[in-house]
Amino acid sequence: MSVRIGANPIGWSNDDLQEIGGDTSLETCLKEAHEVGFAGMELGHKFPRQPQALLDVLKPNGMSVIGNWYSCELLTRSATAEIEAMQTHLALMKAVGVKVFIIAETSNAIHGARDIPLSRTRRLQSHEWAAYGQKMTQVADAVRAAGLQLVYHHHMGTIIYSREDIENFMANTGPSVHLLLDTGHATWGGCDPAELARTYRNRISHVHCKDVRAHIRAKSQAGDWSFLDSVLGQGDELGIYTVPGDGMVDFASVFAELKGYDGWVVVEAEQDPKKAPALAYAKKGMAHLRAVLQPAGLLN
Repeated sequence: MSVRIGANPIGWSNDDLQEIGGDTSLETCLKEAHEVGFAGMELGHKFPRQPQALLDVLKPNGMSVIGNWYSCELLTRSATAEIEAMQTHLALMKAVGVKVFIIAETSNAIHGARDIPLSRTRRLQSHEWAAYGQKMTQVADAVRAAGLQLVYHHHMGTIIYSREDIENFMANTGPSVHLLLDTGHATWGGCDPAELARTYRNRISHVHCKDVRAHIRAKSQAGDWSFLDSVLGQGDELGIYTVPGDGMVDFASVFAELKGYDGWVVVEAEQDPKKAPALAYAKKGMAHLRAVLQPAGLLN
């Protein structure tokens, strides 16, 4: 598999606040994604969850299933219980040909709560990392035994978002645990995504590409906004996230550190489609990614 460019439907319909883009049909999302040229789609709440029905929905637009977020609760249950809980999701991913198992810790996460500021994000203490990493490695080993690669999604409002968090997580997990590099969450969380790419190159198996509006990030930090308020913006103002090429992230530098990467790069931008029309922004993001992937030797 060579590098392929896909999309996440969150630019059309928000998953954390489902009324945002709620009137945008799945058919419109897929038709516009096909028009832009995306080769695949990650899943959102509007997709069917039966293998054949899911493949049938994507087939008319010639797209593959890329993957789907799985919410784990390893802070509150054992690895054995988590492995049992994820079997239905894992079976669906296998049945539709997905290669990566996207996972994030969501027990005590606050990114879905509009009234909770990001300063109240749950943080792991130094003595908690070893046990948590051991449990995540057990889960990743089970995922690998099933034929998929676990990729952990660092995310604002969860226990792993800062550079220190990512370092602790990677240091305390085994080689079966890989990282989903998300340029938007990395940048918002104070990381340099190019440095993350360089440091963890051999354990990066999935890439989410979204950009960050620097002035909204500054406002969010100064005002201690919630994740959702930051994403949606205030009044007529756009939110913190946008598509590649429309913000502060240097994507050329990121992909210069990912030589030989073999997998999906996924355009994301949690935005209100009434303020930021999904099709126009998706076209902008695709154009920018193609422009930086080709010089990096990652696009045929």
